[in-house]
Amino acid sequence: MAKSILLINGPNLNLLGTREPATYGSTTLPQVVEAAQKQCTEKSITFAHLQSNHEGVILDCIHEARGNVDAIIINPGAFTHTSVAIRDALLGVDIPFVEVHISNVHARETFRHHSYLSDKAVAVICGLGIYGYEAAIEYASRHIKPKENA
Repeated sequence: MAKSILLINGPNLNLLGTREPATYGSTTLPQVVEAAQKQCTEKSITFAHLQSNHEGVILDCIHEARGNVDAIIINPGAFTHTSVAIRDALLGVDIPFVEVHISNVHARETFRHHSYLSDKAVAVICGLGIYGYEAAIEYASRHIKPKENA
């Protein structure tokens, strides 16, 4: 049975490539998504993605993934540090998820050190730049099993 991955990028990640390139690099979000799609295609994994600056849109996407997706890879952006709602949605749909951050959040401002998601994620990847997305897909492809009903 083929696996399926949903990639979610939160607020301001649409600005990748131009926003603070010293921190986030010069690769754009469309380039990240294209590389993720290619990696998934090579592994025969169904791939979908969403970027939104709106918490409710992200919540709706997570809810719609229930029963349809085997793994979620999420870079929640600033919602990492504020969103109990995203945490609850991820727990509510019971889909294993990998939390990804391009920068090393622990080497940055103190308020970025806390994540509402990390203790429930199957893995957390931070500080690897955009390679973190590739690593997350590789992890999901090896360790997350397809659901029977997906």
